[in-house]
Amino acid sequence: MPPATDLLEELRWRGMVAQVTGERLGAKLASGSLAVYHGVDATAGSLHVGNLIGVLALRRFQAAGHRPVLLLGGGTTLIGDPSGKQAERPMRAAEEVESNVAAIRAQVGRLLDLERAEVVNNADWLCTTPLTDFLRDIGKHFTVNAMMAKESVRARLEGREQGISFTEFSYMLLQAYDYLRLFDGYGVRLQVGGSDQWGNITAGVDLVRRARAAEVDGLTWPLLTKPDGSKFGKSEEGNVWLDPAMTSPYQFFQYWMRAEDAAVVPLLKLFTDLDAGAVDAAAAGPAQQRAAQRTLATEVTAAVHGWEAATDAAQAAAALFGGDLGGLSERSLLDTFAEAPSTALARSVLPAPLLDLLVRTGVSASRSAARRDLEQGGVYLNNVRESDGDRLVTAGDLLAGRYLVVRRGKRNYHLVRFGE
Repeated sequence: MPPATDLLEELRWRGMVAQVTGERLGAKLASGSLAVYHGVDATAGSLHVGNLIGVLALRRFQAAGHRPVLLLGGGTTLIGDPSGKQAERPMRAAEEVESNVAAIRAQVGRLLDLERAEVVNNADWLCTTPLTDFLRDIGKHFTVNAMMAKESVRARLEGREQGISFTEFSYMLLQAYDYLRLFDGYGVRLQVGGSDQWGNITAGVDLVRRARAAEVDGLTWPLLTKPDGSKFGKSEEGNVWLDPAMTSPYQFFQYWMRAEDAAVVPLLKLFTDLDAGAVDAAAAGPAQQRAAQRTLATEVTAAVHGWEAATDAAQAAAALFGGDLGGLSERSLLDTFAEAPSTALARSVLPAPLLDLLVRTGVSASRSAARRDLEQGGVYLNNVRESDGDRLVTAGDLLAGRYLVVRRGKRNYHLVRFGE
């Protein structure tokens, strides 16, 4: 790993440099503090893990002494970015976008030191600048020829019979205008983003040069995909969100635990602050125990949700492999066994012989089957092996005051919920 003072080389080591406007950027980063911006459109009430690399990039710049500016696209979200899209984005109501901006603003406080960062909303200027002023002052700096040559536009023109609407075609001008406003208002001299944003970023670089005779820069990182080519940031159920109400910390942790072996080292470099030695140590851990994935999941979950949530999620994950269930919170317990069949029983049935509970919950098909399962050592109560069918299950056995986890064999879990 390069010395900490060479930020551009560190970013290269971490796999975070796809395109850069010039090698002069390395010297600029080393010579003093720069204001650096990254933009996120407010298409939902939460960021997802595909957005996370951008916010973490700003955090790296902040740790190196630079000033991050996170731009929330309250204005551009109303238009929709065509970059990397096969079809036009659905239009969103202004009220929905405003709500999303507020939610994301609150969310990034865990990832950035907001006392040394700026969070701004481009609706402040895009929704107040008269159209004629915009066309006269900004549009005159662009040619349609140059705009059509940009990859984000050209791909849509070549790939779709209906082409691209004027609404989305204009997006490039809006993002370029963002760069100019941030240059004027916050002294921003570097924009960073995914490689699909290169056309928009260079449009902003060109606009600042033409309108202000100033030299600014852009940097992109490669778009992330899984080894199978599918979009990074999605699970089988959809986006993996940073909002714990939309994706629980346990589900978030499990997403990273499922990283394929071929991808885990690049992900450790991109999404954690571990240095080369720590990354190598994680990669050298026992593969059968998914040690590198566990390090990845713990570090990223802690960054987004805090160390307490990460520890709780790690304990919950271990519970599926026979770990202690007693220390799990009710939320983690329910997240862990969300896919397991469950039975609701009245608390008044307790105390009850274990054999009766096995039959009542359907864990065993009959009393004779329950006895056989117990005799063969295949029954576990709260991950503790049990062999005595007459063993009384009492309220003292309940997890979080109202649950039992019964397991038959290695992976057949059943959650029993006790009411009042």
